[in-house]
Amino acid sequence: MKPYRTFLAALASLSALIPLAPPAFAHDLPVGDGKVTAYPAVGNVFACNQNFWGGGARHVGDWFHGDTWNPLDKPHVQGKVTWPQARFDIKSDGNQLTVTGNGLPVGAPTGTFPIARSDPAYAFDTNPNSIAKVAMEFSIPSQPSKANKPGCLSMGMIGFTVTGVAFYNALDDAGRDAAAHEVQDLCNGHPQGKGQYHYHSSSPCLAGADRNALVGWALDGYPILGMVDASGRTLNNADLDACHGRSENISIKGRAYDYAYRLTPEYPYILGCFTGKVQRDTISAIRAAMGPPRQRGVRGNLGQGPNARTR
Repeated sequence: MKPYRTFLAALASLSALIPLAPPAFAHDLPVGDGKVTAYPAVGNVFACNQNFWGGGARHVGDWFHGDTWNPLDKPHVQGKVTWPQARFDIKSDGNQLTVTGNGLPVGAPTGTFPIARSDPAYAFDTNPNSIAKVAMEFSIPSQPSKANKPGCLSMGMIGFTVTGVAFYNALDDAGRDAAAHEVQDLCNGHPQGKGQYHYHSSSPCLAGADRNALVGWALDGYPILGMVDASGRTLNNADLDACHGRSENISIKGRAYDYAYRLTPEYPYILGCFTGKVQRDTISAIRAAMGPPRQRGVRGNLGQGPNARTR
């Protein structure tokens, strides 16, 4: 376990020194609205849930240009809150990796939530949720294998970053492109109804996001790498399969993988579906940590596991 703690401690120190930089894609991106399917398809989210609430951001801002949007034109939630109480650890235990943490970002800041009425972002997005600790302890396979067929993505936690932040799929409560519509903070994150802070896309606060480096793991055990390959080329959907990954041989902490998901600047940003099988115990542990389903009228995806539906 010590090598992981040393790695995470070094990462936290590094993150504190890295200035928050604008994304490397200073140009318009296609809006992902409508790219939700009940089957795997490149450039889409294969969603377990096909019935959406209609929530999310209230208004379309001037960062939208028809069917494209520009991340550099989009406002961010104000504030730069640090979380010295953030905890995250990974322990290798045979054929499992045991993940523990409290959901707060290690070595990275967040904005101020709930979004204040005085914040210009409030004109577009009135997210009423506060960031809260969510105690997580679950396991993922250390040697994942591909499932017989791809699995759908839930409206909640589908993976996690090396800084302990949850990854969600690319959709907001209305089934739209969350990264384009929702106004998030300086790290492209925000909390849902239970307070779980999460990213729907890449983050400038992930040190490896714009490199050929590890940025996190999916719940099926496969790693998630940055958006640049070993040759320095930025990857896009055309380079990846329907689940937003590809076959490649990589080694992480002495473990060999033959497949990895990739961040991309374009929708669906992180995953399109699960290539590997998510263990039932993983789903159960996340459900238990998140508590009972939220009631209508509370903003944000609950994160009840890969087979959950938004209620």
